[in-house]
Amino acid sequence: MNKNDLVGSVAAKADLSKADAAKAVDAVFDSITDSLKSGDEVRLVGFGTFAVAARAASKGRNPRTGEEIDIPASKQPKFKAGKGLKDSVN
Repeated sequence: MNKNDLVGSVAAKADLSKADAAKAVDAVFDSITDSLKSGDEVRLVGFGTFAVAARAASKGRNPRTGEEIDIPASKQPKFKAGKGLKDSVN
């Protein structure tokens, strides 16, 4: 399922136009992104938790040349599925 499929599904289930459903989906994604940018986590009970994890700097190796390179520290978004989501998939 891609974003257009998601918008179509939301429109059908919520009895909205596709334009309104697209606005709603975009608003949800923007809200999650803004919360993660500010360092907060987003907990959706029964669905899962979005959080930001810090990744330490490390050494890597260029596979083509074998040269060692430095990989800088970064922040990565993470998602942990909740019990309700896990149970519905299994």
